[in-house]
Amino acid sequence: MAYELSSREAPTIVTQECYVFLLSKAYQKGHSLVQARLKPYGLTNLQYVILEMLWGRPGASATELGKELTIDKATLSGALERMNEAGWLEKRPDPDDGRMLRLFSSAKADELRRELVDQRQAANQEFLAGLSSEERLLLGRLLKDLAA
Repeated sequence: MAYELSSREAPTIVTQECYVFLLSKAYQKGHSLVQARLKPYGLTNLQYVILEMLWGRPGASATELGKELTIDKATLSGALERMNEAGWLEKRPDPDDGRMLRLFSSAKADELRRELVDQRQAANQEFLAGLSSEERLLLGRLLKDLAA
């Protein structure tokens, strides 16, 4: 037997009090803002995040990236392969263990680094435009806690 909502159990409760739903809507908005800015470069949001990680940790392995980003191996390897084919990264053998590959941002990525970072920062500013600096700090702390 199907459960029916009474007229007092308005479906708007889901949109007003369901934090998972609200987070997913906020994610969709933020994701689309970043994606629109990265599309002209042929990068996805994930590929951009990988570049940021490689700029901060040149020579990281795919395993290290996967753990840091909490991304499954199949998703990450597909993204890395597409980035390699598009000239965004370089794979080099580990000097101590030739079986392992180390990942580095390419010259192309390094040349566009400032421009790409500016695009990401502009998307963040647009996304958070209605929040005060205190609210932005609080939001960041809450999201980090929720993601942990």
